[in-house]
Amino acid sequence: MKVKALSRSTADYTRETKSDIQRLPRNIDPALHPLERAREYKRALNAAKLERMFAKPFLASLSGHIDGIYSMAKNPWDLDQIITGSGDGELRIWSLESQETMWRAPAAHRGIVRGVCNVPGGATDRFLSVGADKLVKVWSRSEGSVASDGTPEAVATYSGKHAFAAVDHHRNRSMFATGSSLIEVWDVDRSEPVANLTWGADTINTVRMNQTEVNVLASSGTDRSVVLYDLRTSSALAKVVMKLSTNAIAWNPMEAFVFAAASEDHNVYTFDMRRMDHAVNVLRDHVSAVMDVDYSPTGHELVSGGYDRTVRLWDAARGHSRDIYHSKRMQRVFCVRYTQDNAYVLSGSDDSNVRLWRARASQRMGAKSNRERATIEYADKLKDRYKHVPDVRRVLRQRNVPTAIKRASQTKHDMLASRKRKEENERKHAKPGSKPRVPERQKAILGTTSK
Repeated sequence: MKVKALSRSTADYTRETKSDIQRLPRNIDPALHPLERAREYKRALNAAKLERMFAKPFLASLSGHIDGIYSMAKNPWDLDQIITGSGDGELRIWSLESQETMWRAPAAHRGIVRGVCNVPGGATDRFLSVGADKLVKVWSRSEGSVASDGTPEAVATYSGKHAFAAVDHHRNRSMFATGSSLIEVWDVDRSEPVANLTWGADTINTVRMNQTEVNVLASSGTDRSVVLYDLRTSSALAKVVMKLSTNAIAWNPMEAFVFAAASEDHNVYTFDMRRMDHAVNVLRDHVSAVMDVDYSPTGHELVSGGYDRTVRLWDAARGHSRDIYHSKRMQRVFCVRYTQDNAYVLSGSDDSNVRLWRARASQRMGAKSNRERATIEYADKLKDRYKHVPDVRRVLRQRNVPTAIKRASQTKHDMLASRKRKEENERKHAKPGSKPRVPERQKAILGTTSK
């Protein structure tokens, strides 16, 4: 005969410390919990409401420039520093921890500073700047000398024939590329370019070197083209012509062949350099030209700044922004960057301020206990599980945007709907097969060329 006895170990219900909560036995049999789904739904709705209630993305405004901020660079080897260049030729290095200026060059260039970039490697604090005065200057806080009036002087200066619009440094070689009426590749030990790259554009808007496939360079020009070059052979690889010009390019730090392009047609396009005949994804929510774009260090998210005075954050796999940041005084955004710890976003606008935002609007920084961390993870899982329910979806998607943005969004929506309706009517009354449907990922591409 079998005898079943009730038994339990003291280790199952005894607290390890006085601060621990009491352990209670719980039977997880679904038959004993008929209202479990209703409770979870209520918890998910409350978690969504709390997320929006505590969403306060704005952290600080770094003021000091007296003109608009049109270029920005982050240092991958120093989380605390950010470099900005303004329209009056001033350069500043900011400390994000103290939110103050660490270094400044009041008259670094005559005219607007069009581009700045760090010298990679972490072994030096040098960085480069280019401007409309046809000069490339190398700066350093530790190596540079100081003039009689107390202003810092450049470590080295390179003179070009045209006004520069962009600059970027190679990841592991002592060379950098600039964009003007053509792309010039420079060696830091020479006073003249070592190579000139051009393929049809009158003016180069942006130049970006791939930090993983280090021999690949991407550029965009006023002829609406995006061109890829091979630095080993100093020749072009591929060219794609868009309907409107591209303002900025950003390479994915985790996927070497993927890059994002910020376009004048209010969209951000992600491309795979191996197949340029269509976009991998189209991110569409801006209501004006997208001026800059940057990937997060994880490669899963992007941040973009637009002429519509907003900063938008995106999931790289989705087509609409997950959040929108704006403020009453922020003007047109010309540069945006993700910080290297994936926790903050920086934006520079033509109201002469650098703004610091949270990458997650409701996330709070600082150490968390195991219990608090488990609660946050449980709430995130609930929101993800019930995000398709109308009430939860409505709360999670609700954003208070300026009236001008809301009206422009509605106008843009009506225009696109009208255009689509017109195309369907034309297709309905045309000869079968004469008007094929064009995928959205190919509509903005006029043609591609490979060499």
